[in-house]
Amino acid sequence: MAKKKFEEIKPQKRLKKKEIIQRIVNFFNIYPKEIMNYRQVSSELGIKTSAGKVVVIDVLEALCKDDFLVEVSRGKYRSNGLGSTAEGIFERRSNGKNSFIPEGGGNPLFVAERNSMHAMNGDKVKVQIFAKRKNRDPEAEVIEILHRGQNTFVGVLEVTKHYAYLILDSKILANDIFIPKDKLKDGKTGQKAVVRIIEWPEKAKNPVGEVMDILGDVGDNRTEMHAILAEYGLPYKYPESVEKAAKKIPAQITQEDIDAREDFRETLTFTIDPKDAKDFDDALSLRKLPNDLWEVGVHIADVTHYVKPGSVIDKEAAERATSVYLVDRTIPMLPEILSNNLCSLRPNEDKLCFAVIFEMNDAAEIKNYRIKRTIINSNRRFNYGEAQQIIETKTYKDNSLAEAVLTLDRLAKQLREKRYANGAINFDRVEVKFDIDKSGKPLRVYFKEAKDSNKLVEEFMLLANKTVAEAIGKVPKSKKAKTFVYRVHDLPNPEKLGNFSEFIRRFGYKLKDKGTGSEISKSLNHLLDEVQGKKEQNLIETVAIRAMAKAVYTTVNIGHYGLAFKYYTQFTSPIRRYPDMMVHRLLDRYLSGGRSVNEQKTEEECKHCSDMENVASQAERASIKYKQVEFMADKVGMIFDGAISGVTEWGLYVELNENMCEGMVPMRNLGNDFYEFDEKTYSLIGRSTKRRYSLGEPVKVKVTRASLEKKQLDFTLVE
Repeated sequence: MAKKKFEEIKPQKRLKKKEIIQRIVNFFNIYPKEIMNYRQVSSELGIKTSAGKVVVIDVLEALCKDDFLVEVSRGKYRSNGLGSTAEGIFERRSNGKNSFIPEGGGNPLFVAERNSMHAMNGDKVKVQIFAKRKNRDPEAEVIEILHRGQNTFVGVLEVTKHYAYLILDSKILANDIFIPKDKLKDGKTGQKAVVRIIEWPEKAKNPVGEVMDILGDVGDNRTEMHAILAEYGLPYKYPESVEKAAKKIPAQITQEDIDAREDFRETLTFTIDPKDAKDFDDALSLRKLPNDLWEVGVHIADVTHYVKPGSVIDKEAAERATSVYLVDRTIPMLPEILSNNLCSLRPNEDKLCFAVIFEMNDAAEIKNYRIKRTIINSNRRFNYGEAQQIIETKTYKDNSLAEAVLTLDRLAKQLREKRYANGAINFDRVEVKFDIDKSGKPLRVYFKEAKDSNKLVEEFMLLANKTVAEAIGKVPKSKKAKTFVYRVHDLPNPEKLGNFSEFIRRFGYKLKDKGTGSEISKSLNHLLDEVQGKKEQNLIETVAIRAMAKAVYTTVNIGHYGLAFKYYTQFTSPIRRYPDMMVHRLLDRYLSGGRSVNEQKTEEECKHCSDMENVASQAERASIKYKQVEFMADKVGMIFDGAISGVTEWGLYVELNENMCEGMVPMRNLGNDFYEFDEKTYSLIGRSTKRRYSLGEPVKVKVTRASLEKKQLDFTLVE
């Protein structure tokens, strides 16, 4: 047995019993297969006195009762869990509460800093799982770093005469990063920078890094938005090689391109998008057929006509996987010459599309459909407000366009009604938006709700996505479906749903949390209808979403619970989502009679897209949080009405009624009592006073701090 590793921690002084316990635990964790008696253990720990050896005997017997050790023969002990190994992802936290997430699922394991091997957040690691002690959380030790995840960090530079440090923005590293002067890239104190860790010596407290990029001065809007992107490992500029490649793509549509497509240039066609959108990736066409059916075309920008597999543009898009929408800017997945020009379905220009064309009657019953490549020339670009005005007033200067919008609105409402009848869940969330001046400063917070014009577009996009998924996924029982990209949404977690049902009872609502998926979704829809317009609406909708599973991309079709679709994919936004580009390519291959693609490779691509979607969502939320804190910065000392929107072990989150800005009441500001967190009831309960703070409870708070560095608002309760 090679005991060198353990000899490094032999004591130089007399040990207390607590220290002896810890050292014995550490010893058997390091050597899980060794069988030893108390004399051998005492020798390893450097304990020579008779009194010390008696303590060792007591500890060994106690650890046996705890199931940490097993007595293999009289007086001889071995670890009860033979130190099994596992692979997974390491999650680092600045408070030292690092954890290991096993590959393929399972509960996180605690990894003490001394057992971390200086693994970084997101690293793929191999760990040794320690034998579990009774009434203790399981632990692990990193024994190998298999693949590096995050090694770049964002923070503020502090430069002295001989060296510099990066003081971190994130809560991932406990220690600042040391930067030698020759690795500073002319950075100055107070500037935000992106730093890459180049080494972390085993016995060093601080990792050593080099500056990769200077973002700018703290507080500058562009600097802060780029810092958010860099913090999440997202790009904030395009590589020159990709921009150059995009400029070389021919814009001209050839006669050969036209001949290979169904021509819709003479058919009434229009787009409906947000007011500030530039990337129009979907258009709707409408005409009445001789058989009295409506022909509705859902035309989607044919991005894959321009972006070829394996090209530098394609590789960059695959890596990004999605466009990112921060408060004041869009970071597009594709270079702007593609996203806002070549592929964008701009009015009065010939554009190439991939389309699903439906034939339906006045009751929105689909009688036929076809999936075709098309060429269109959009007659009009509507924003949502303009389309909404047509729906509400029933008028527009061009009667044919007005009739088309109104007809599609009527058909969409019938499609939506059928979808809800089949068990789809009606989540209409309110979005927080900002009016921002030229410097990026938020002037006003307002709320954006989905209106009929938004729902019109949404309904036909859902229909197209569902139809494409069915076209490939629905096959006779004797045949196997070809590998495809699905967007799936699993059933809600029963425990979370039960907790949610218990939570809403205090507001006087009921939810059926057991039964078929359809029964649960209908009960949930009834609840969402009931809370409309009530002060607790936003809170209950938020908690309901937390109880739901997360939608992901995968080759394994389990259906989409939230939409009540057995088959669903995403086909309608290839300018901003890489999975949609994947779907376009697979469609083209399979409609041409091609063989099925490799399932494992496609699944890996799906997982990457799901992961990047999640990262982009976190960055988007961080930008909203930053703007909320900036908006509240001149309101410190003011008092607002709000509701408890989150309950954690470290305090309460409160959302203000007036502007939906969220801040925290730290545990230290809750008075002299000790508060315990009750996860089931979303409450903090005072041990002595029994005072209960519960999710949804109305409160009055004073703004005490607005920290842009931490993107955090601090409140105190006003009793």
